[in-house]
Amino acid sequence: MTEKTTLTSSAPLLALTGIHKQFGGVRALRGAALTVQDSGVVHALMGENGSGKSTLLGILSGQMRPDTGTISFDGRVTTLASPVDALRQGIAMVTQETAVAPHLSVAENVLLGRGLAGSAVKVNWRATRVRAMQVLHRLELDYDPDWIVGNLRPDQRQMVEIARALSTDARVLVLDEPTSHFTDYEVESLFSVIRSLKSRGTSIIFVSHRLKEIFGIADEVTVLRDGQTVAAGPISQYSAESIVDAMVGDVVGLRGERLGRVRPRARPEQALLSVHGLSIDGALHEIDLTVDRGEIVGLAGLVGAGRSELLRALFGLSDVTAGEIRLDGDVLEPGKPREAIRCGVGYVPPDRKGQGVVLSMSLNDNLMLAHSMTRRRFRHPPRAEEATSVARVMREVRVRASSPRVAVGTLSGGNQQKVALGKWLVDDRVLLLLDEPTRGVDVSSKSEIHELLRSAAGRGVGLLVSSSENDELLQLCDRILVMFRGRIILSCTAQETDEGTLARYAAGHT
Repeated sequence: MTEKTTLTSSAPLLALTGIHKQFGGVRALRGAALTVQDSGVVHALMGENGSGKSTLLGILSGQMRPDTGTISFDGRVTTLASPVDALRQGIAMVTQETAVAPHLSVAENVLLGRGLAGSAVKVNWRATRVRAMQVLHRLELDYDPDWIVGNLRPDQRQMVEIARALSTDARVLVLDEPTSHFTDYEVESLFSVIRSLKSRGTSIIFVSHRLKEIFGIADEVTVLRDGQTVAAGPISQYSAESIVDAMVGDVVGLRGERLGRVRPRARPEQALLSVHGLSIDGALHEIDLTVDRGEIVGLAGLVGAGRSELLRALFGLSDVTAGEIRLDGDVLEPGKPREAIRCGVGYVPPDRKGQGVVLSMSLNDNLMLAHSMTRRRFRHPPRAEEATSVARVMREVRVRASSPRVAVGTLSGGNQQKVALGKWLVDDRVLLLLDEPTRGVDVSSKSEIHELLRSAAGRGVGLLVSSSENDELLQLCDRILVMFRGRIILSCTAQETDEGTLARYAAGHT
């Protein structure tokens, strides 16, 4: 049962103070604090993977109880006994992994948990649509309530989930990495919705690793490190460097990163990867591109532009209707990922939890997955050889784990992403295809992944990298290709372009 004690009238809207939480021998939170001063503000929550953000959000949303500490909401000390209790008190959360029912309509998804209009034995679909439209109009979303959610873009599905949270009349809305699947254009659409919510008195706790977004939308910020609050206050008091200093203790990966990419190279006589006229019905149209040895080529474009489809086709995961793929001069037969792996191609998919790693398997077994594909069935390397390879890759990719035998699902998001990449480094690779390689990881892990990719390029590996963050492509890549509606419409070096140009071409404004 919720206990409430009246505080002074000057108390903040929401305050978590002295929060401790321990799981076995691991202290996830050690006196953490978070304060949202008023209604109608955006409060950013930042920290590395493993800093305690997820645990703090779990407590705030009623999914877990703190061991010790105080939570006050709207001037009263309270206990958030369950997610339903948190919703009842006015706190709603939208998680990073979009939780929608893809086979149901927009109206049904918006009202899930709140109740469809009608009686216990019959749904009043007309009233249900009207009720859903009222919520959608609050967000200024011109969505048809009869649309099937599974047919929507990722950003549209995210908006439907936000609408569902607001259908409970939440006063505090928690958005956990809401833009991790968004392009720059879609981020701005979300920001317009957030500004509208602010103007109506809803406060938003906004979790993101993207500093540009934080400075573009937040009023306040809290930074966690090792389970403790190490910085908090108005965003105007901080710079990107000071926030990163608070998160990781240094500014590796932010200062001068792009300058380090200038490395003159002579173009080889023969490209490592050459693609001519590659087409997939309804997805790709006459794609021509090359990737040289030691070159990092970026793919920019909006969601649905064909970036992911292109990488999947090159790895053999899609049926190609026309065109030719050559690797090191030899034809790479499409539709055969096993053959691509044997030829030295690696692929890191955008969904690390669903496709990049096997969460229930050990770190050791995940790292050996790609290696096993190159061997005859049922033949495994000697245990000593396997242990040596795993230890080497763990050092190279800087995976932080107590043992190679721990389940990958117990690792932080950044370490999981390093495992998804590291499994392709057990054996020598000639080409790496990477789709959103730093999605949802913290600043420090992002910098380390960039270092890994540059190191691979330095060894002569060719890399084709797709990212929805144009600034990441500018920092990391030698050349950038912009895709629009399944075609490459711009090819340029990173030094001769900028974010504005990439965004303009990605939107089709050439």
